[in-house]
Amino acid sequence: MKDKVILLAEDNPDDVELTIRAFRKNHISNEVIVAKDGAEALAYLHGTGMYAGRDITVIPVVVLLDLKLPKIDGLEVLKVIRQNEFTKLLPVVILTSSAEQQDVINGYNLGANSYIRKPVDFEQFTEAIKSLGLYWLVWNEPPPTKRKSEG
Repeated sequence: MKDKVILLAEDNPDDVELTIRAFRKNHISNEVIVAKDGAEALAYLHGTGMYAGRDITVIPVVVLLDLKLPKIDGLEVLKVIRQNEFTKLLPVVILTSSAEQQDVINGYNLGANSYIRKPVDFEQFTEAIKSLGLYWLVWNEPPPTKRKSEG
């Protein structure tokens, strides 16, 4: 599974570290690309900015998307992902601390595949990441990850 990249859009360094530790603890060895804001997440997906020259024909197996991101918030990132021909089928899991019902509704309305509230307790968080990893990286049949170049 090492060739299947996970895009983690998360601005909180502690949450990034917790997520990566939880992946390691559960023997999920996929490469995790961390985008610290919504603009960086979109730049990665579209091969622009700091990711110019990246092979955009290979897309992540799943995007873990926080909602409260700087520059471009998570819901706007999701909207852009769903509007783009090459990323519209990309599995997107909202992984957030937000308990707002409107965020859940908006996330699903914009095409989120799943909405997971981050547990505060590390052991619970590790269990959530284990289940998430098993489902999205092992059991789920993703859409094709290769695409034609956009140029």
